[in-house]
Amino acid sequence: MKIEITVNGAKRVFDVEPQTLLLNLLRDEMDLTGTKYGCGIGECGACTVLLDGDAVLACMVLAVDADDRRVDTIEGLAEGGKLHPIQEAYLDEGAVQCGFCTPGFIMATKALLDENPEPTEQEIREYLNGNICRCTGYVNIVKAVQTAAARMKGQG
Repeated sequence: MKIEITVNGAKRVFDVEPQTLLLNLLRDEMDLTGTKYGCGIGECGACTVLLDGDAVLACMVLAVDADDRRVDTIEGLAEGGKLHPIQEAYLDEGAVQCGFCTPGFIMATKALLDENPEPTEQEIREYLNGNICRCTGYVNIVKAVQTAAARMKGQG
C-alpha cells in the first residue's frame, strides 16, 4: 500500500505491507531509532511518538493508519541544533539514567504540555502513567516536566 506521512515536518511516501507497524516504519525505513522498541505490546511507552499532536504508542499503530497524518519523533524536537526546553529540562533535572525510556517520556511530556501547560504533580504522574522507567524512580522525571512547563511559559 502506498502511504504519505509527514514525519518531523517532511512529507514522505512509502510502500508498506498492511501489517507494518508505525514503529517499524520509523526505525527500519527511516532510521529514526530514537523511537525505541520496548515491549511491543503497548505496555512500556518507550515507542511514544506524536500523531497529529497526540501521544500514541508506535508499536500499536499500523503505518497505514498514519497515512495523510503528521508524526513527530524525538529526532524532530530539537530545532537548529538547539534542544527543546523539554529535552533541556530532562538533562538539567537528571531525569535520564540509562536513557532507553527517555525519548518516549519526552514525547509524552510534549503532548501533556501542549494540552495542559500548567499540570499539577498529580496530573503529570497520571499522564505519564503509561511510560515505564526502571532506573529513575520518577521523582526527577516529574521535576523535569515541571521545569519544562515553567521554561516554556518563560519562567525558568
